[in-house]
Amino acid sequence: MNLRRLPDNIVNQIAAGEVVERPASAVKELVENAIDAGADRIDVVMRNGGRSLISITDNGKGMSSDELKLCFERHATSKLPDEDLVNIQHLGFRGEAIPSIASVSRMSIATKTIDDESGWRLTVEGGKHGEVEPIGLPAGTRVEVRDIFFATPARLKFLKSERAEFGAALDVMRRLAMAYPAISFSLSDEKRTALKVHAAQGDLFEAWLDRLGAIMGREFSENALKIDAERNGVVLSGYAGVPTFNRGNAAMQFMYVNGRPVKDKLFTGSVRASYMDLLARNRHPLLALFLEVPADQVDVNVHPAKAEVRFRDSGGVRGLIIGALRNALAENGHRASSTVGSQALGAFEPQGMHFQMQSRPPQQVSMGNWSSVGSNSIPSGVAEDATTYHAPLMGNTAVDGTMMMHPSAPPPMQGMADAETVRELEQYPLGAARGQLHETYIVAQTQDGMILVDQHAAHERLVMERMKKAFAEKSVSRQLLLLPDVVEIDEIAAERVCARAEELAEMGLVIEPFGTGAIVVRETPAMLGTCDVKGLIQDLADDLSEFDTALSLKDRMDDVFATMACHGSVRAGRRLTIDEMNALLREMEVTPHSGQCNHGRPTYVQLKLTDIEKLFGRR
Repeated sequence: MNLRRLPDNIVNQIAAGEVVERPASAVKELVENAIDAGADRIDVVMRNGGRSLISITDNGKGMSSDELKLCFERHATSKLPDEDLVNIQHLGFRGEAIPSIASVSRMSIATKTIDDESGWRLTVEGGKHGEVEPIGLPAGTRVEVRDIFFATPARLKFLKSERAEFGAALDVMRRLAMAYPAISFSLSDEKRTALKVHAAQGDLFEAWLDRLGAIMGREFSENALKIDAERNGVVLSGYAGVPTFNRGNAAMQFMYVNGRPVKDKLFTGSVRASYMDLLARNRHPLLALFLEVPADQVDVNVHPAKAEVRFRDSGGVRGLIIGALRNALAENGHRASSTVGSQALGAFEPQGMHFQMQSRPPQQVSMGNWSSVGSNSIPSGVAEDATTYHAPLMGNTAVDGTMMMHPSAPPPMQGMADAETVRELEQYPLGAARGQLHETYIVAQTQDGMILVDQHAAHERLVMERMKKAFAEKSVSRQLLLLPDVVEIDEIAAERVCARAEELAEMGLVIEPFGTGAIVVRETPAMLGTCDVKGLIQDLADDLSEFDTALSLKDRMDDVFATMACHGSVRAGRRLTIDEMNALLREMEVTPHSGQCNHGRPTYVQLKLTDIEKLFGRR
């Protein structure tokens, strides 16, 4: 078999296999060209999921007739003026997209510069060029791709449904629209407009937040934290959602390098590390991060699709991302997602008894007007007792005019704060403690609503943050157990825990091996108080079995402290005084990450007064 050079049309079709995998790939390449051309409005129309038509119109600078001819040539580009592959300043630069698309479709480009009297159009069908002809149109470019992959029928068989292909193009458009808020974008399928965003106003961060809210949802903009950090000339900007505003997958995580959408393992790993002790393992935060890196510090020429990048200092980039996210989350303090309250309200469903009001004055409505629904019925005597309770209070006013308690009224709560103290404490974000439900939930009153706190979840976070701070300051205090605890566990698990004895001692837990399959615990972190030592050792052994053996406990510090904190927290079922409740609320307000527990669940739910009024039909 003789060695020979492949024809240009075959070379272009091979390149099309790398650059143009599906209609969405063509949309990405052509929209990026429009962005590079300086357009501030880009409109995309697709028909049959892009199979029969992809039309992209922009108001960019356009091309001359000579440039139009040249743009269909392989590796012809205007984006490497100095032929410098290191200093890449545009989204496109390889000169492969247009000839590759043209080799597998019927493609035409109509374009006009602001200086030309008329525009020009050129059609290429399956790689065969037509003639440039004049055409009237405004400044800008209109690209039409018809019958994509007609020249490579085998590729058509691998396309998915029209809806799936259109959805892939929509994802591409959304990603680009988020990176360029100063540009108006639209995407339609000639029946409906799936995306339409107008150019955002204001400074860059305001424009970003406006655009992100339009695409990721208004709730994201309400629960987003501003990210703005710089290290060694690398700048990280954007917005990240609070931990309690999360999803079951990572579909709402968008990452960019120098304005280019990328999917990179370094990014996803850094995000996971940043939210490690703030989210359950199967939950994912929402965010959009924009990284600006000096051109000579990043390689975007790894793959023809340009979706992957390589950093010269990947460790520095990872440190910047983790540091910026953790700082923003720490500054977030006790704030939880605004959606937690609405989710709680959504869980309320009228059940059981329904009050049927008849057409007579309210004071004449008796308990006989209550009716049961389904299997829920009123126990005998309840209606009579309720009628007695709601009857006018007889003899409830003392001679001096003060009110006396009704015999059937509950006694006042012990330790209840006086009205003046309550009004003062209502000024705080988490309000004034008013009581405790089921010895598990703290009820607090704010100026415009109420707060419901899970006392165990909240205290668990507080203990963990205290331990992390003490460890960082090398001041973890320990308490000597009067009678050391001997914990029997699996032999291998015991060896695994004892191998980390020195590191655990730095964290306040002093242990020693005690024969085969047993551990003696001599000291525990003082801030844990009286804790379940056996449960703590067992949980630590389980955690260590999942850790990478090459990692030190310091590398997994959050996991270890989370496990310890779980065993040293105020448990559900413990009665607290009003002072204890208020002390817990005040500490939550000044503790980082206290809006969610160590497992990513919210520690409190806030209900506005207007929300409560809606429950009772007052609004």
